[in-house]
Amino acid sequence: MSRIAIIRKKAKLRGLLGIRARLVILGLILVCPLMVDRVRLLEHTRASQLAAVTNNVATLAQRAADAQREVISSVEAVLKSAAYIHASASQIGRSCSILRASLRVDLPSVRMLSVADKNGLVYCSTASAFVGAQVSDRAYFRRALEIHDFVVSDFLVGTQSGKGTILAAYPVSAIDFSEEAVLIAGINLDWLSDIMSNLAGHAGLSVVMIDGEGTVLAASPNQRQQIGFKLDQAPLAFALGANPPDRELATTHDDDDRLLTVSRIPGTNARLVATLDESVVSAAIDQEIFTAYLQLGLVCLMVLLGALIAAERLIVKPISMLTSAAQRFAHGDWAARANRTRLPSEFQPLARAFNAMAAQLGQRERELVATNNNLSRIASMDLLSGLANRRGFQARLDVEWMRAAQHGRPLALLMLDVDHFKMFNDSYGHPEGDACLSRVGEALAAVADDTGGFAARYGGEEFCLLLPEADAATAMGVGEMVRATIERLALPHRSSVFQRVTISVGVAAAVPAADAAPTDLVEAADAALYAAKHRGRNTVVEHGFVRTADPVAMAFAS
Repeated sequence: MSRIAIIRKKAKLRGLLGIRARLVILGLILVCPLMVDRVRLLEHTRASQLAAVTNNVATLAQRAADAQREVISSVEAVLKSAAYIHASASQIGRSCSILRASLRVDLPSVRMLSVADKNGLVYCSTASAFVGAQVSDRAYFRRALEIHDFVVSDFLVGTQSGKGTILAAYPVSAIDFSEEAVLIAGINLDWLSDIMSNLAGHAGLSVVMIDGEGTVLAASPNQRQQIGFKLDQAPLAFALGANPPDRELATTHDDDDRLLTVSRIPGTNARLVATLDESVVSAAIDQEIFTAYLQLGLVCLMVLLGALIAAERLIVKPISMLTSAAQRFAHGDWAARANRTRLPSEFQPLARAFNAMAAQLGQRERELVATNNNLSRIASMDLLSGLANRRGFQARLDVEWMRAAQHGRPLALLMLDVDHFKMFNDSYGHPEGDACLSRVGEALAAVADDTGGFAARYGGEEFCLLLPEADAATAMGVGEMVRATIERLALPHRSSVFQRVTISVGVAAAVPAADAAPTDLVEAADAALYAAKHRGRNTVVEHGFVRTADPVAMAFAS
C-alpha cells in the first residue's frame, strides 16, 4: 500500500473519530459491559421461560385432546350398545321399549339417544320432543347410511331444541344388514368445554375444539363466547390445513408470533387448536429487559453529559460556527463570514483568515458565474440566424416533452428546410446564402413570438419550430403561416421553379406516451418534411399517426 493511501486512510479515521465520538466511546467502554451482560442474562431467561411454557402447552394440549377422544369413544360405545339391543329385538315396538328400558342416558357427554328409520324419521328417543323429527336432510345421517360406520357431525342447530350441538350416528346395518335404522346421540357441548376447564389460569393460552368447517364446538373457560362461531382466520387456515397423525401435534407460529398447536380427534372431522400468545407469557421478563435497557441509556447519558457540555462550549460550538459559515459560503451565500466576537480567542486567527479568503473567493466566484452564463448563452445560440442552435433546441425539446407528458397535453414540432438551397449558394455565393438564412431566421423568430413557440436552427438550411400545447390542426396552420411568410419575403432564387426562396414544412404532433421519446417526434416531423419535398416542395405536410387504445404509435406519412 502506498504512503499516500495510508495517509488518506488515517485522515478518514480521524474524521470519523471526532471529539463527540471519542467521548461516547470512552463512556461506553466504562459503562456498557456490565449493562450488556445483564441484558444478555435476561434474554437467556426469557428464552428458557418461553421454551418451558411451550413444552407445558404441548403437554396440556395433548391431555385435552386425549380427553376429547375418550368422550367421542364413549359416545361411540353407547351407540354400538344401543345398536346391538335394537338388532336383537324382533319387533319395532318392543325394540324401542327395550332400548329405553335398558339404556338410561345418564352419561354427562350424551344429551339424548334416538332411533331413526332409513327415511330419516325419528320414531324412538329418550327425549319425547325428538320423536317424529325428520333428519334425512342431515349430512351426518346420509353419511352413516353410506359408509355403515360411526359418524360425528359438524356443528349444527337442532330443529327441535334450537340450540347448537353436534350429533353422532351409528347405523344398525353395521351389525345386522336386515335392519336399516340409525342410532343418533346428541353430544353435550358443555361437557366437552368442561373437560378443558383445567386449562384456566394459564396466561396467554386458549384452547378450542373446532369441527371440519372451523366452527368452535368447545373451548377453555376464557374462550367460551366463541362457541358456535368461526375460529379466527389465521389459526383456522392452519388448523384446517394441518392433518397430524393420531396422538401427534402440528405446530407453527402465526404473523402475530403466537404458537399454534393442532391435534386431530380420530373418527371425526374435529380438531383441537391451542393458541399461546408468547407476548403475554413473556410480558414480565420483557418489562425487566426494557428496564435494563432504560437503565443502560440513563447511565450512559449521565456519564457523557458532563463531558459533552464542556466539549460543546469550548471546542464543538466554535468549530460548528466556522463550519456553518463555510457551508453557507459553499452554497452560494458569498456574504457569509465568521462572527469573531462570539468565538474564543484561540479561534480568532482562524476566523480572520477565513473571512479574508471568503472575500477573495466571493469576488472570483461572481466573475466566474458571469463568464459561465455568457458562455452558456453563446453555446446555445446560432450566431448566423440569431436563433437557438441544435443544442439549445434539444434541451428545450426535452423540457417541453416532459411537461406535456406530465399534463397529458399535445406537443407539435415543425421541421423546415429551405428549398434548393445548394443551388442558391451556387448561383449567388455563400455570403448571399448566409444573408438568406439570416432573413429566414428573423421571419421564423417573428412567427415563434406570435404563436408562443420556440424556434431554432437545426443545422445547415434546416430550421425547426416547437409548439407546446398545439394539436395537429393548430400546427398545420402555423406551418402554413411560416411557409407563406417566407414566400412573402420575395427573396429571388433563379434556380428554383418558384423564382423565389421557399421552404418545405413537415409537421408532427402527439401527446407523449410512456414508451415514447422526444426523438420519436423529431423523426416523425423529419419524415413529414421528406414527404413535403417529394410533393414538389413549398408545401406543408402532416405526419400520419396510427391511434390505438395504447399510446400513440407513429406511422410513415403517406
